[in-house]
Amino acid sequence: MQLVRPTEHPWTDPAKYWPSLTAATAGLETPIGAISLPALAYNTYNMLDRAAAHSSPAKPIRVASKSVRVRGIIEAVLEVPGYAGVLAYSLPEALWLAKTIPDVVVGYPTADTQALKILGTDAKLNSRVTIMVDSVAHLDLVDAAIAPNKRKPIRVAIELDASWDSALLGHTGVFRSPVHTPEAARVLAEIVVSRPGFQLVGMMGYEAQIAGLANKPASAPRGVAVRWIQKRSVAELADRRGKAVAAVRQLADLEFVNGGGTGSLESTAEDESVTEIAAGSGLFGPHLFDQYVHFSPAPAAAFALSVVRKPTPEMATLLGGGWIASGPPSADRLPQVAWPTGMKMLPNEMAGEVQTPLRGVAAASLRVGDRVWLRHTKAGEISEHLNSFAVVEGEKIVETFPTYRGEGKAFL
Repeated sequence: MQLVRPTEHPWTDPAKYWPSLTAATAGLETPIGAISLPALAYNTYNMLDRAAAHSSPAKPIRVASKSVRVRGIIEAVLEVPGYAGVLAYSLPEALWLAKTIPDVVVGYPTADTQALKILGTDAKLNSRVTIMVDSVAHLDLVDAAIAPNKRKPIRVAIELDASWDSALLGHTGVFRSPVHTPEAARVLAEIVVSRPGFQLVGMMGYEAQIAGLANKPASAPRGVAVRWIQKRSVAELADRRGKAVAAVRQLADLEFVNGGGTGSLESTAEDESVTEIAAGSGLFGPHLFDQYVHFSPAPAAAFALSVVRKPTPEMATLLGGGWIASGPPSADRLPQVAWPTGMKMLPNEMAGEVQTPLRGVAAASLRVGDRVWLRHTKAGEISEHLNSFAVVEGEKIVETFPTYRGEGKAFL
């Protein structure tokens, strides 16, 4: 499948866009996962455009696999110039992907001793996979799994904590790496380069408070506050990350410095210490991104469920629907009804494991057997509920890709 920059934007006309997905997938049984090919292509190029507008030369984008979890889609995106490598979320996943993809960085530390043994003894995978560390404990774990004299050197990257310690607000961001300062980064780098069996090749820092925090929420005052936080965090991080990278580069010839996410492509591209940007959620365009002020991806991925009950003439009940996104439990973690419009979930039931009742004008016109399209809050998590995605163009299925789950893989 080839991703070509689209000349038409069918998703801008919802009354035609969603019914076209219904028509294309009419022969499939629900639950159905569908990806609009032109919408996916638009998002793919839009992310490149956003990053390129803030960096010269343009920095490559590393595909964050947790936000896709469909190998065929990952490989198609990597064929587009400007994309390079994968940021995986587990070492077993990385080893699996690295059989065909030559550059895979694991974005999170691992405690999988069997996978580490494979990494240390398989020459091909060893040359293609980089693991993440943020403490000596991670190095010790590797040595305990496979001794330095029994393995090839393990490629490692150091994760720098990219959260913001605000004097006014305290810790802002997510709790990831304990390596927060340039001094701490240098100390760990010194240990890595001095220990046998390791090769320091990169650094990473994910600025969740910038990339993953919606800055156009329903509450206008909250939006003002979030944008204030993000502006100041960008400035603080650029200074601190620049110093940390410079300190580590004195000890190792780093191949890459990774940063960012879909929501921070612009500011991360401007950071001179960063050599590549990680992004993936923007490819699918989940409804979380409807609440961002500076970009608006196309709703490329969605899922359809069947109406199986009419408990009252004004209601319609879907089979399934409880595909709740990870994160703080709140209404914005629920799937969003995309089509037909004019329906809401019931406050005392919401999206259920086996049924989701809907109420509204459109619900009254739905019949048993009709289909309703929904969008997930996040991107890759939808793939854990589906065996495959139908890739749709117009009213035709042009490709079908299995998800990780469809290939029998459940990494996390």
